[in-house]
Amino acid sequence: MQHETLTYQADNLTMKSELFFEPAAEPRAGVLVFPEAFGLGEHAISRAERLAALGYVALACDLHGNRELVDDLQQAIGLLQPMYADPSKTRARAAGALQALTARAEVDASRIAAIGFCFGGTMSLELARSGAGLAAVVGFHSGLATTAPKTDARNIKARVLVCIGADDPLIPPEQRAEFEAEMRDAGVDWQMHLYGKTVHSFTNQMAAKRNMPDAIRYSAEADARSWASLQELFSETLA
Repeated sequence: MQHETLTYQADNLTMKSELFFEPAAEPRAGVLVFPEAFGLGEHAISRAERLAALGYVALACDLHGNRELVDDLQQAIGLLQPMYADPSKTRARAAGALQALTARAEVDASRIAAIGFCFGGTMSLELARSGAGLAAVVGFHSGLATTAPKTDARNIKARVLVCIGADDPLIPPEQRAEFEAEMRDAGVDWQMHLYGKTVHSFTNQMAAKRNMPDAIRYSAEADARSWASLQELFSETLA
């Protein structure tokens, strides 16, 4: 497997993302992998490597610029505040990654997906809402809210899958219902998979370090099921 660091500019930041792919004769589908709020760490990188092993060109994307990675939850939330206040900043950082990926000769720019975890899932959805030419979007335990649900979802070209813990206190039923209405009203091809007895960060095996089991907890079952759902969607959209 080949691995390169891609450096590019986005939202007035220098982004340092990690590209993974197996050598091949023809361009292949590409996948953006956006990380949790803490920044680009091992979780997102390992998922990009798994995607590359499946035959995709995968870019594990920098979130905060200069590959900044924090461990404290409140510090991570603080770093996200400018993007929560102005979603155009979120979209700009995602668009920069998209441009960097599609510029690669290894990538078929007509077959691109974006996935993300926690805030990274929100980032994938915001990229889709911007009208980006994506074939598929997958959000794992991702925030679903947006600032312009009545209009922006009409720009979505991708098939959308969100995988959510049914007991996730950070993504309550009200937010899920609003997202459902947003997708339905815009005529999006969408799915929402709910996992019982599952809360936030269910894909991250290091979730226990937060010591918040009622809100943040790994689930091997939900992790496996959601990843299988991603592969099924990709077989439909990126083949």
